[in-house]
Amino acid sequence: MISFPNCKINLGLHVVGKRPDGYHDLETLFLPVMELCDELEIVEGPLAMHQDGIALDNTPEDNLCMKAWRLLHDEFGIPSVTIRLKKGIPFGAGLGGGSSDAAFTLKMLNGMFSLGLEDSQLEQRAARLGADCAFFIRNRAAYATGIGDQLEPIEWEVGSGKWKVVIEIPEGEHVSTKEAYTGLQRDLFGCPRPDLREAIHRPIEEWRNLIVNDFEESVFPSHPAIAALKEEMYRRGALYASMTGSGAAVFGIFPK
Repeated sequence: MISFPNCKINLGLHVVGKRPDGYHDLETLFLPVMELCDELEIVEGPLAMHQDGIALDNTPEDNLCMKAWRLLHDEFGIPSVTIRLKKGIPFGAGLGGGSSDAAFTLKMLNGMFSLGLEDSQLEQRAARLGADCAFFIRNRAAYATGIGDQLEPIEWEVGSGKWKVVIEIPEGEHVSTKEAYTGLQRDLFGCPRPDLREAIHRPIEEWRNLIVNDFEESVFPSHPAIAALKEEMYRRGALYASMTGSGAAVFGIFPK
């Protein structure tokens, strides 16, 4: 069985506050982008994980796909599988590639072994693997709160015929999540923001001054190449451009 786990972008990202458990509460719009994806194949066989394509910084045993298999194996006793993953989505760029791989693994195993898990049940298990894994179960536009695991479907789709999304990463740039959070200004927490669910229905030309990613303020000073790429997107005719997640990827929404 083969599938093609896609990436996501964040349209707006507000850091609402810090939680007692050390995580941060967020609000954002997750939007799937199908054009940038990995290739994932799972077959019954000896337990193994093979990685190809863009090099990853983890061992095959630590890959989220293997963790997804272990989760269902421990619960349902599913057989061993051989997983082959060809990476096309850069990791550590705010695109959710690893989370997508894990969610697609859960969905594929659910079908392969007739587990009968509904989407809501898969989402519960996906959330145990990573904060934004649950989004990729239904894989449709959603308003996300909490740590990114509380999802509310929204009626807006990237690439609906009017726009195209271009995603780029400045060469050599990488932003750790810890670095992005460390630079955040705490006076952002709790300050009034536009409602993203309403803002997305405003004319896209208004988004530049309406929909913001809080991490840009903490990341751009130490990564000027990322800030420069965002401005370049506008010079090239983007109607809206932003860093996604905590970086380093930047996307632009262009007219088709």
